[in-house]
Amino acid sequence: MSIDAILASALAVPHAFFSRGGGVSTGLVAGLNCGFGSADDPAAVAENRRRAADAVLPGAALVGMYQIHGHAVATVAQPWRDADRPHADALVTDRPGVLLAILTADCAPVLFADAQAGVVGAAHAGWKGALAGVTDATLAAMEALGADRSRIAAAIGPCIARASYEVDDGFARRFEEADPANERFFSAGQPGHHRFDLEAYVAHRLAAAGITRVEALGLDTYAHADRFYSFRRATHRREPDYGRQISLIGLASGGSDA
Repeated sequence: MSIDAILASALAVPHAFFSRGGGVSTGLVAGLNCGFGSADDPAAVAENRRRAADAVLPGAALVGMYQIHGHAVATVAQPWRDADRPHADALVTDRPGVLLAILTADCAPVLFADAQAGVVGAAHAGWKGALAGVTDATLAAMEALGADRSRIAAAIGPCIARASYEVDDGFARRFEEADPANERFFSAGQPGHHRFDLEAYVAHRLAAAGITRVEALGLDTYAHADRFYSFRRATHRREPDYGRQISLIGLASGGSDA
């Protein structure tokens, strides 16, 4: 199977949201598993990450972070060793030849670009980070590098969809206490439960922050086991391990066009 790179028309720079298609991993995480946090063979994960990077920006340095479900942002001035990854949930850079990496397995990967300014960003938006404002923090960090909010485009990649994401009353209450209008991102589930639309909530946060070009891909990680890894699906199936999708964005040395 060939590598499955999913592109967003909103982003005029090298980027891709990857599925599990392609890659060399086997077993429960078969395909393009890019998460060293899984029980997969580290050599297979490294090869999968290399293939993904080469599909987006050959020769670029892949830069990731230790994701903590928060809203901290790290600015990449130069690539760091994997062992030196910062604890953060978003990355921004204005340096060509660097690929910002997000790992997800139901959370929303969000890629950002101001192609004119030559500034890109990537955010890992799980429900905690999304509620805490990880996308707002990413936009502010991009502006610090010279981006203009009126030009920034954003794309929300594969994540768990409302139909697959049942949560309890306490979960919904957190969002409604932050803003009563957040009720619209929930629909009825089983008694005492609701279904949450993470993608729509992230899109709302981006629009509320002044981003006028937001592309939501509408791809449900939970529902498509043959195409995407899903932490929640693996948990429901009582599987001992799960893979991670990777999403990448960067700037080419000779210009910003993909």
